[in-house]
Amino acid sequence: MPLTWRKGMRSPIVAAIAILSLTMAGLPAQATAAAAPDLSLANVKAHLSQLQSIATANGGNRAHGRSGYLASANYVMGQLDAAGFSTVLQSFTYNGATGYNVIADWPGGDPNDILMTGAHLDSVTAGPGINDNGSGSASILETALEVARQSLQPAKHLRFAWWGAEELGLRGSQFYVSNLPVAERAKIKGYLNFDMVGSPNAGYFVYDGDNSDGTGSGPGPAGSAALERTIQDYFTSISVPTRGTDFDGRSDYGPFIAVGIPAGGTFTGAEGIKSAAQATLWGGTAGQAFDVCYHRACDTTANISDTALDRNADAIAYTVWTIATAVPPAVVWQDTFETATGWTVNPNGTDTATLGQWERGDPEATTSSGAKQLGTTVSGVNDLVTGRPAGTSAGAFDVDGGISSIQSPPITLPTGTLNLSLSWYLAHGSNASSADYLRVRVVGSTTATVLQQLGAVSDRDGAWAATTVGLNAFAGQTVRILIDVADASGASLVEAGVDDVKITR
Repeated sequence: MPLTWRKGMRSPIVAAIAILSLTMAGLPAQATAAAAPDLSLANVKAHLSQLQSIATANGGNRAHGRSGYLASANYVMGQLDAAGFSTVLQSFTYNGATGYNVIADWPGGDPNDILMTGAHLDSVTAGPGINDNGSGSASILETALEVARQSLQPAKHLRFAWWGAEELGLRGSQFYVSNLPVAERAKIKGYLNFDMVGSPNAGYFVYDGDNSDGTGSGPGPAGSAALERTIQDYFTSISVPTRGTDFDGRSDYGPFIAVGIPAGGTFTGAEGIKSAAQATLWGGTAGQAFDVCYHRACDTTANISDTALDRNADAIAYTVWTIATAVPPAVVWQDTFETATGWTVNPNGTDTATLGQWERGDPEATTSSGAKQLGTTVSGVNDLVTGRPAGTSAGAFDVDGGISSIQSPPITLPTGTLNLSLSWYLAHGSNASSADYLRVRVVGSTTATVLQQLGAVSDRDGAWAATTVGLNAFAGQTVRILIDVADASGASLVEAGVDDVKITR
């Protein structure tokens, strides 16, 4: 871990992303996954011994720009190449020295649905960095090698990374993310980060994807909470309690969450002091640092808790296996609005809006103190939008005078566990009120409101959000999805859009 920020400080790159989501994209509820392996602790420690030997032979460290770092990268690459991974040694320059990231892809899996797992490989100049972060590097290396041994054929595409110059401020991971085209970033649906997972006075911390412990800013992008829950499931299965730790910007998840990629991971503690309550929870010594050799020459192979290392290595394997091999839910019905599928405008003959009726089409962007009607869709070129043209002003085709509604064709639902997901936005000017709204209802033998966003007396710019809700109450029925939007605040400016509606089992 770098010295850039101290534990508990908030990183300036961390921003809360308020999106309603019950499941991470690509990580469905009720999915089934292959059984995870029990990684060999002896194998993980053998990698640590190799990293120690490299440091000993290269001035006592494996720091950025030093021969020990490149030798470490070559060791990792050699192991991966022999196992059948496609590897890249990505170079970058920092402080006048060349640094390297090792990127390894396992063949197969959905190339548009990538699960990435990373750890920093560099040490500080003061020591060999066996806990910080040989422990994370060795654990994910052994996980990758086990993928190869089992000839795993995951549903997701697996990518592993070993970052350079993390100790100097996340330089390697920042270089990687910054140089990824936006389309390639979008393919990474989750990033797992493991930095210091064998601390001798260990705690068991899991990055808090949803601020579920209520102690800090915590949350990462939508989907981080699902990663957190998967990791917690493993520790629950071995009766080890965990506690949340904030995304505070100190490790290589930082550049990923800064661009909206969900992240998660574990951490056993650095220079922070273990409290009496934590010692009661996990054992160890209260009043002493989690790692007394943090950033010191004594961070050697003697500075490792075998128990913590073994538990965390297995947690890594469990998380990778569970997420990457999960069988995606079956699609019962979906509409991306690229073709006409039979939606009906004003289905009940009760609409009162004089402008801004729902239509399917390629929307034109409008702005008024910020984006109002979005000209971009979630997928393809079309969506459902309130008054597709932009007109001569933002208010030319917005919703005016009341309610505008649109209803799907009949959808026959099977039995089983069902979920409805959709993308949506509601935008309005500062002259709106809570009388304005976007509402989505499911109409079957009963009617249920599954989404309602009210307006407010403040400016709200258009921004796509995603929602997933359960439809179990409608299993076995034929239903319709009814979407309505209201301008009920007089002269208020109201725009809305819906895209990518899907029902899965």
